[in-house]
Amino acid sequence: MGYLFTSESVSEGHPDKVADQISDALIDNFLAFDAESKVACETLVTTGQVILAGEVKSNTYLDVQSIAREVIRKIGYTKSEYMFEANSCGVLSAIHEQSADINQGVDRASKEEQGAGDQGMMFGYATNETENYMPLALDLSHALLIELAAIRRENNEITYLRPDAKSQVTLEYSDDNKPVRIDAIVISTQHDDFADEATMLTKIKSDLISILIPRVKAKYPQYAHLFNDDITYHINPTGKFVIGGPHGDTGLTGRKIIVDTYGGKGAHGGGAFSGKDPSKVDRSAAYATRHIAKNLVAAGLCDEILVQVSYAIGVAKPTSINVNTYGTAKVNMTDGEISKVVETIFDMRPYFIEQRLKLRNPIYSETAAYGHMGRTPETVTKTFKSPNGEDKTVTVELFTWEKLDFVDKVKAAFGI
Repeated sequence: MGYLFTSESVSEGHPDKVADQISDALIDNFLAFDAESKVACETLVTTGQVILAGEVKSNTYLDVQSIAREVIRKIGYTKSEYMFEANSCGVLSAIHEQSADINQGVDRASKEEQGAGDQGMMFGYATNETENYMPLALDLSHALLIELAAIRRENNEITYLRPDAKSQVTLEYSDDNKPVRIDAIVISTQHDDFADEATMLTKIKSDLISILIPRVKAKYPQYAHLFNDDITYHINPTGKFVIGGPHGDTGLTGRKIIVDTYGGKGAHGGGAFSGKDPSKVDRSAAYATRHIAKNLVAAGLCDEILVQVSYAIGVAKPTSINVNTYGTAKVNMTDGEISKVVETIFDMRPYFIEQRLKLRNPIYSETAAYGHMGRTPETVTKTFKSPNGEDKTVTVELFTWEKLDFVDKVKAAFGI
């Protein structure tokens, strides 16, 4: 008998994601002007207020208020009726200098021996059920909200949308673990107030099913066959959703780590990503294990894999590297034997992760909504402005951990 599996996503206007995006914008600005910056920045957003807190070691100074307001403006919180608006919200900064006790464990005379910024375990996952080697339910959940945000910004086909939204997709799988159909879709979207509340829910449900769903099917034709006439739709199931965003629910950095990663597939070590520079292995090693997992599956080593790595704070060499192929390995090796070969291909010391994936660049704002994994690598040019009016223009590679640049090395190492 088949089974059901569900993943969710949240929009860029969800309060927790507003916080993530502000934290990562600060990271990018610090790294743009001082690539060696050490930053751990948390953000809290609530009605009319942004609070920044954290630790920084950097040679640059930022106008954190302007950076936060620009992020909020870009997301779409630009009207006073939202009770959280870019120009009028308060921004309080409680950022202070990084602990010297922590820094002494990270910085070394030899950069190659740079210690891990914290202890902990990180996971990377990949599956061949989608073209980008991501779990399908999460990929679809992201796709629904990416397209909903596009419709909101166009302000043409649907004109009442506000920034806050959530989605959830339930898939039916066959006995051999293949996705067969979409069983249920949940979408809750913030909206303008309606004069006639009796017709409000009917219109929103009709618009999303007749406008949003066809656009998603057209944009992602590889998933069109999964849509069917028997899908159960829950559109704004509580009814009215006018009060939303940071006014409706306090947002905090790092509260959507499952949305950021694999939607409940595989595993998660527990550490958040946003607001952390790459010396924090919570972030860099999670990207590195995704890079490993994706290249192993793309090389044909297995259909699905979970890669775990762990660290001790201040120590460069991982305390463990482990893989689980869920019995899908195509080579005559145990998972333990595969792990030993993986160690010879990928150097998982923090400095080498930073160098391999080019993580000391301002590349993090783009990660802070719609998932850190499964995205498309691309090269972009970005411009940053310092408080003294200095412009810094840099060309950077985004989502380097999604590149399939180790496939040939994997094939050679495993004789595939």
